[in-house]
This record gives sequence, structure tokens and C-alpha cells, in this order.
Amino acid sequence: MDKIRDISIIEAVLHVLDTGADEPILNSYMMELTEERYKFILSHIERVLKDENLKYASFKAKNTIVKEVGQDYLNGRIDLNIASKEIVKGLFEIMKDNESISSCDLLVVSFNTEYGPMLGILKMDYVKQYTHQIDIVDSNVGIGLIPITTGLSASKKVQKAAFIRPIRDDQEYDLLVFDKKPVIDTDGINYFLDNFLGCSLIENDRDATRHFMNRVELWTRSNCKDEAVKAERIRTSVKRILRNNEDINIYDIAEQVILPYEPEVKKDFIAYFQECNLEKFQVDKEYLEKKLSNLKIKVSSDIELSITADAYADINNFEIKDNGDGSITMMIKYIENYVEK
Repeated sequence: MDKIRDISIIEAVLHVLDTGADEPILNSYMMELTEERYKFILSHIERVLKDENLKYASFKAKNTIVKEVGQDYLNGRIDLNIASKEIVKGLFEIMKDNESISSCDLLVVSFNTEYGPMLGILKMDYVKQYTHQIDIVDSNVGIGLIPITTGLSASKKVQKAAFIRPIRDDQEYDLLVFDKKPVIDTDGINYFLDNFLGCSLIENDRDATRHFMNRVELWTRSNCKDEAVKAERIRTSVKRILRNNEDINIYDIAEQVILPYEPEVKKDFIAYFQECNLEKFQVDKEYLEKKLSNLKIKVSSDIELSITADAYADINNFEIKDNGDGSITMMIKYIENYVEK
């Protein structure tokens, strides 16, 4: 996946979509990009682009408002205000037909990257906040709290976003999509991907690497209960193989991870990943290193450990000892000082 790091915001506009109203509130003016607003928008864009749930996608053959209007804007045929209003109207119609979709502000932003221009659409859900309410009765002051649900937060993560590129021949993808909490109806339709954007997701190296690591953990938990030695060997071996290889083949991994005298286990291991469509893939090294840089180990409901990959591999800091009965002992060594958090 393209790692977008160079972002330069050009212009932005904000509209209000309240499902309790008959129409969206459409902004007539571009946002004045003060330093504070610029940083607010940039922080949300960067956070989404770095999230492991960001996906490649391509537009379907059928045109949607987002596809048509997005391309009209990116190719200089209309301005951002006109484009954003059409996008908002399209989303609002979908929202009015689906009670499970929350009201929001829709931020539409144009920005340049090292890979060319993009049109960003960020659904900014409201944050429930509280403010004080002052009542004065017979010279007596009473102060209470009342909820407000129209605030936007710099810290709250965006749940849905799309970053659209100009469509060109032979390009790998048309847009990047982020849908943290999909809303899917009884017919299996995802309103954001299917109805609003009209796109199909594309599997990439990062997705395959993430899915493989998650599936290894699930298989290990299921097949190595009360066998901590075996589980530790499998987890450590898989990490080593991922770090040392660009291309992954599940048959080669099975040969290295599963012991020779366990042919049935090897067969089950291979079959499991065949069902997951993870027989072969390329490792996303950047995602892998980020994922492995800090390990979180849950020993029991009462004990959890967070440790860096370097410390885990350093025998002077941390050691795992085989107790000879299938269990292990984890040792944190040579502690000169510690603090409580």
C-alpha cells in the first residue's frame, strides 16, 4: 500500500447532517484554514491514513454521486463547494432511510500528496460532552450538568472516511477507504461502501500480513491449550519467518513450525490457512515491524505484560524457561529499579 506521508491541505468545507431534520445544513463558504483548524484536520487525516484498517478500493462500474462528483472536482470541472454539497445530499438521503446511521458533520477536504491530489471525505460523529447549567432561584445559585451532543473532538478517532484519487488507466486503486465500525443491513449491504461510495475493497499485502498474524494467534490458542512450550515455539518461529522472508508460503511455514512427528497437526495447520485464503502472500514489512515492536502478553486474567521486541529477545532482560512439563517460566531479569503505574 502507498505510504502517504506528505500531505498539504488545499481547502476544506464542513456541512451538518442531522437525521432529525428534513434537509442537511449546507455551508456556503469554504473553511478559513487557520493554523489551529489546519492542524485539527491534518491530525485526523494522518491518523486515518496510519490506521491498519485502511483499505484499498476500486469504484464499481455503476456510477455513484461520490464517484461522479469526486472525479468532476479532481479533474477541475467543478469547485469544492459544489462537489461537497452534492456528496452531502447523497449521503443524507441514505441516512434518512437508515435509522442506525448517526448524525454527523461531514468534512470534505482537498489535499495534495506525494502520489498526487486527493479528495477526502470524513464522517465526523458527534461526541457526547457536558457543560454546566446555572440556575438562580431567590438569589441562590444552583449549578448542574447538561449533556450536549454536537461537539467534535480532536482526540476521538474518525470511524468512516474515504480518500479519492483521479481515476486513471491501469492504476492499482481508485480510493482509500476507512470503515472502522461497518453498518450492515439485513441484506448484507454496507451503506458506506455499497450505497454511498459504490466501491469494492481490494486485498493488499498489509491486509494479508495482518490476517495471517491474527489467524496464527487464533490457531495457536485453539490447538495449544495448556501447552505453553509449544505455543511459544510456534509464535516465535512464525515471527522469525515473517521477518526473514519477503514471500510467504504456508507449506514451507508448516515444515518449519510444526515438528516432524506431528503430521496430523501439520495437515490441520495447512488446511486452516487454505480455508482462510492465506496459502501465499507477500509480507508488509512496515506493518510487521510496527506490530512486533511492542508485544503484549496476557498470562492470566490477573497478569498482563507489555514488552518491547528488543527486550523480549535480550536474554539479559527477559528469559523463557521450559519447565519440562509443557509449562514455561517467564523471567524478568536483573531489575535495578521499578515504578508502579
